[in-house]
Amino acid sequence: MAKRDFYEVLGVAKNASEDEIKKAYRKLAMKFHPDRNQGKGDDKSAKEAEEKFKEVKEAYEVLSDASKRAAYDRFGHAGVDPNMGGAGGRGQPGAEGFGGFADAFGDIFGDIFGGAMGGQAGRAGGRAAYRGADLRYNMEITLEQAAKGFGTDIRVPSWDACETCKGTGAKPGTQPKACGTCGGTGAVRITQGFFSIQQTCPTCHGSGKVIADPCTSCHGEGRIKKNKVLEVNIPAGIDEGQRIRLAGKGEPGMNGGPPGDLYVEIRIKPHEVFQRDGDDLHCEVPVSMVTAALGGDLEVATLTEKVAISIPEGTQSGKTFRLRGKGVKGVRSNYPGDLYCHVNVETPVRLTDKQKKLLRDFETELREGGSKHSPQTKGFMDKMKGFFTAE
Repeated sequence: MAKRDFYEVLGVAKNASEDEIKKAYRKLAMKFHPDRNQGKGDDKSAKEAEEKFKEVKEAYEVLSDASKRAAYDRFGHAGVDPNMGGAGGRGQPGAEGFGGFADAFGDIFGDIFGGAMGGQAGRAGGRAAYRGADLRYNMEITLEQAAKGFGTDIRVPSWDACETCKGTGAKPGTQPKACGTCGGTGAVRITQGFFSIQQTCPTCHGSGKVIADPCTSCHGEGRIKKNKVLEVNIPAGIDEGQRIRLAGKGEPGMNGGPPGDLYVEIRIKPHEVFQRDGDDLHCEVPVSMVTAALGGDLEVATLTEKVAISIPEGTQSGKTFRLRGKGVKGVRSNYPGDLYCHVNVETPVRLTDKQKKLLRDFETELREGGSKHSPQTKGFMDKMKGFFTAE
């Protein structure tokens, strides 16, 4: 029976990329894998699935190898048939370059057998190097500190090599021994049908060594937890929730792997006067009833200085004054934000009898002057009249 075209077998175009070929192969291999088709239907169906799986496997072994693919594109099946002596026909399919096939199939094994592949340890066949975990440190600062920036020291927990055993994890005078289960490689091989699967050794957990007499200081870990002091520079303009990355200051890696990073996450304390909105600041400014009515100058504070604003005659509550450039210059901003001062006309309290009489006389004169003194009150009352007379 003539072989089908390998591109047709995988269902890809002849100009398909390596990733497209790999994805197509994984999909078909999952579908026709013998272990997934046993006990499903009759023996004929299982046999057909096995034959298709072999066909898919052979097609992938050729098309995933650059030299074999080039020979196949030029000469067809004859170019990769070992019996024909073609350029790509070096031994039976699968006898050479099995590592590339296993790499592509590694993720499939994880789906079929519950993630048995040991990642780097499974592919490298030795002790896996693991990157250390990232750490997070929450730092609470004031609004003034966030605006100006500053440098400080922080204390964070860290893992350091045990001084007693010098990081070996074994009691002084003894040494870790090679794991008898994996022979010191950190990985074991399991056979599943047609395939040989490599996974992390369950005895040594990928380290390749076992400790018969562990160190009493670190209990065989080879490291102990300590507090270390790190210098952190807080940039000017940093905002709530932003993070500062300290590369390599996280937990140390395992088996020679690189350390993780430390992220300092900023929390800004509530301010008594200002509320921050991005690069802008907002504050509420109390203004006396007399100043609001007659107008005048009022001194307000910013984060860096005091400035005067002019209150015009007849200023009402809710009036907002914008002070340009008096906000915060953000970390990624070219210019500082603005300060918005929101006027709150303050009603006097705890008046004396004399003051109350003066206010009543003043109110009487205002009423005699008509609605020109209280335009908002007149507008409100007109709306109320319209509301009650509406059908």
